[in-house]
Order: sequence, then C-alpha cells, then structure tokens
Amino acid sequence: MLDLENYYQKTRQRSVLLCKPLKVEDYLPQPETFVSPAKWNLAHTTWFFEEMVLKHFKKTHKVFHPDFSYLFNSYYNNIGDKNPRDNRGFITRPGLDEIYQYRKFVDEKMLELIQSRPSEKCRELIVLGLNHEEQHQELLLTDLKYTFFQNPVYPAYDLKNDFLSDKNKESGWLKMQEGLYEIGFDGDGFSYDNEHKSHKVYLQDFQIARQLVTNGEYLDFIEAGGYEDFNLWLDDGWAWKIEKDISQPLYWKKIEDEWFQFTLSGLRKIQGVQILAHISFYEADAFARWKGMRLPTEFEWEAAADQLSWGKRWEWCNSAYLPYPGFKIAEGAVGEYNGKFMINQMVLRGASVATTPGHSRKTYRNFFHPHLQWQYSGIRLAR
Repeated sequence: MLDLENYYQKTRQRSVLLCKPLKVEDYLPQPETFVSPAKWNLAHTTWFFEEMVLKHFKKTHKVFHPDFSYLFNSYYNNIGDKNPRDNRGFITRPGLDEIYQYRKFVDEKMLELIQSRPSEKCRELIVLGLNHEEQHQELLLTDLKYTFFQNPVYPAYDLKNDFLSDKNKESGWLKMQEGLYEIGFDGDGFSYDNEHKSHKVYLQDFQIARQLVTNGEYLDFIEAGGYEDFNLWLDDGWAWKIEKDISQPLYWKKIEDEWFQFTLSGLRKIQGVQILAHISFYEADAFARWKGMRLPTEFEWEAAADQLSWGKRWEWCNSAYLPYPGFKIAEGAVGEYNGKFMINQMVLRGASVATTPGHSRKTYRNFFHPHLQWQYSGIRLAR
C-alpha cells in the first residue's frame, strides 16, 4: 500500500528544494501569460490541498487567509472567481515569507489528516494533488528558464546541470506490425482521467525512429532554408512563424556565426550530437515533412513505447488532444482538470529531463497548444 505520508512529505519538500537556487527577485516575474511566477506556483500547489482536500475532509479547518482562494485559483470555475492568469506577476503581496508560512500551515494540517486514516476518496484526492504538484515542479523549471532568458546577461539557475546534454543511445528504425493494440491505462496505481478508458486501436504497418532528432539534424534544416519554405509548413504554423518572426528554436541565438542556446546553466555553444529541445508542434511537423517523413500518432507511440528509449524530451505526436471512448468528466472542480481542455491542443508523449522522477508512464498524455515551445519538447520521426 502506498505510504501516503512519506509521499506527501517528499513531494512537498522537492518543490521547496527546486527553489533553493533562487533569489527573492526571481520568484515574481511573469514575462508571458503562459509562464507563472515561482511564488505563484508554490502558493497554487498549496491552495490545491487547502481548497480541494482540507475544506472538504477536515471539518474544523479554518483557512490560512480568506483572499488566497481568489489569488491562487488557476482555472477552477466551480470553486469561484480567480485572479486573471496574465496578472499573476502583479501579486507582490502576500510576500514570499507569507507564502512559505502558508505552505507550512497547510502541510501541518494535511499531515494531521493523513495520520487520521482518511477515507479512500480523500486519499485518492491527495494523490491527485501530489501528482498535480509534480506537474508544477516541471513547470517551475521551464517557467524559470523562460524568465531567466529575458535577462540579457543570461543568468544560470544551476551551473552543474544544463538539462540539455542528453545524447541518443540508440539509432535505426523499429518496425511495428499491422494489428490491434491496447491503448490507455488499465492497472493499479495512479493515472489521470484522460488516460481512460483502455481501448483497442487498429494500426497499419509503420516504422518509428529509435532515436530523437538532434541539434545537428535540426541545424541542417535551418541551413537548408526550412524556415523560409512555406511548402513545408501547415498553414496555421506558417501564419504563426510569420507573425512571431520565428527563424530558429526557442533559446537558440547566433553570435558571430556560431550557434548558442540558453540553458539552465546559462548560454552554451550548441552541440550537434545533443538531443533537440524546445520545439513547437509546427516546427516538428515542418521538419518531419522536410525529411520526407512524419510525426507518429499518439497511438503508434504508445504501441511502440515498450521497445523505445524515452523520457528525455516530451515528444510531439500528430494527434489532437481528444477524449478516449468512454471518457467521462467527473462532477465538480476535479472534472475541470483535463476534460475542458480537449480542444485546439496536440498530444505529447513520454517525459522530459525536467519531469519529476516517477511522474511518467507510457499512457501519460501531455498536451499543449501547437505553437508553444517552452517545455522540453522534441521530435521522434515515423514513416
């Protein structure tokens, strides 16, 4: 049986440890709407436990602060009004000290609840909250990286780990046979509702690359004029490229005819053999067309996953984020977690170097809008 108390403490402590390299000023900026300040991430993950768990399963609970439900709600309309997403960086008060006091207060109440042997429904909600926090631990790193990139002196978060040095250990093609394959989660342990229900899909013969696309391969695409050839791009992607003046991956910068990329260790020369990162779906699709290939569907990816090495980059799939057969949205706020986002987004599979250890499985369905680049996303080809 899951040691819930240990899992809770370990997860909550990890969020704090990830913030140890930060200065007070690093906790607040929000350079883009899709980026949340570190302070907000720390508060929101705490809000989840107070709002979703303590208020419902601890009858004597008194909230830490009456304004926090409004300030740190993300998108849960069932809970009530919320501070607009693009205004999160304006919340200078409460201060950082008070946010850490909030975490301490909620942790004490949550541990009391866990030690009281709560109901199975309560335990399931706590586990959901911990998986939610693990998601935000990855977002904390990617949001900080985007924020640091706005600084013209390119400061480092961690000089010992640049999160981009990974290289492929395999090469070649995996041949997959035509047939029926079981897709989706069906077993013990945690999974999100968007992984349900397990169902069968019929796949034609296909091949999928054992390796991810490298920086060197993508440099060839750039130098061959890949960003100037509209024939390679989806119409929506070409419009995005033109509007935003995109001519290279996010964090890439050419200095005196040499390519560099911004990492969590600062600015570094691009190494061709390292695995590509921070690519939008539009760029991934254009590169695949340039190679005369395509991106795998999420069903092809999952069918092949046991025979592939994955987990270094979130891998774009040529699949819209849609519900599986039999999927049902739960009642109340928990039902807003995944279902309402099943429109205008594409699926990514696997995990990344920034993913919390243990927070991955082959049925996991990540999803983002096709223009977004700030996650550790990469490309695996299919044909």
